[in-house]
Amino acid sequence: MSLLTEFYSALRSRDPVAMGSCYHPEARFQDPVFPDLDAEEVRAMWTMLLKGGTDLKFDFDVLEEHEGGGRVRWDAYYTFSSTGRKVHNRALSQFQFKDGKILWQTDSFSFWRWSRQALGPLGWLLGWTPLLRDRVRARAASKLRKAMAA
Repeated sequence: MSLLTEFYSALRSRDPVAMGSCYHPEARFQDPVFPDLDAEEVRAMWTMLLKGGTDLKFDFDVLEEHEGGGRVRWDAYYTFSSTGRKVHNRALSQFQFKDGKILWQTDSFSFWRWSRQALGPLGWLLGWTPLLRDRVRARAASKLRKAMAA
């Protein structure tokens, strides 16, 4: 099984330990909500998200994978716990590998599209602004720090 198939299959199976084992010790992660996580933080992020999201459904398609990295398109369907609103998030993940593990992962998705679904009218009105994005990032970082401390 390829590294990316292993990683996303673990996500689909809600197994953060298996996901974490795919990351290199020097790994970095970024997306519109978590702009810069190290290996310990990204492992904790997946654990936190999988524990919190009880109805997650996930589809993925490995577009490209080679010795140096790869790209995956994915769709996540879940209820955003803070608002109880249904979300369908579409994203593209890009990877760099080192020593057969994920060294760098960048997930790209439309924050405005996500915020309209997750936050409703507030996301519709302000989801395109740095103000709301920064507020969501601060809340997510706070939740991650609390999860890591527990």
